Amino acid sequence: MPAERISKGFKDVSASFKVNPLNSDLIALRNENAIARSVRNCVFTIRGEKPFFPEFGSRVSELLFDSLDNLTAESIKTEIEDTINNFEPRVSLDEVIVEPNYDSNQFDVTIKYDIIGAPLERQQLEFALQLTR
Repeated sequence: MPAERISKGFKDVSASFKVNPLNSDLIALRNENAIARSVRNCVFTIRGEKPFFPEFGSRVSELLFDSLDNLTAESIKTEIEDTINNFEPRVSLDEVIVEPNYDSNQFDVTIKYDIIGAPLERQQLEFALQLTR
C-alpha cells in the first residue's frame, strides 16, 4: 500500500502587499487561498518573465491574439493543463473548461482541482481571459 501524502499548511504573501494593522506584517494567504493564487500565477505568468526560471509560465497571453473560437479555446485549455501539471505539484488537476464568450470578447475559464494531502473538497477557480493592450 502506497504511503499517503499529508501536507502541512501553505502560506504565501498577498499580491496586494497590504500591511496587517495588528502586527505591521504583510497580509498572508493561507492554504487553499495560497494555492489558488499560485495556480492563477502559473497561468498568467508569461513564459520567460520570471528571472532565473525562463521555462516557468504559460503561452496563454499569446493565444489570446488568435481567433475567438473553439479551436483557440482548446489550445488554451491544453496550455493551462500543461502549465499546472508542470509547475504546481501541490494540486491534482481534475478538469479545465475554457469557453469562448462572444458577447464579452473573452474566454471564460474554470479550473477544478484537488489539493494533494489536504482533506479539503474539490477546489474551483474561475476567471476570464481577455485581450488587453
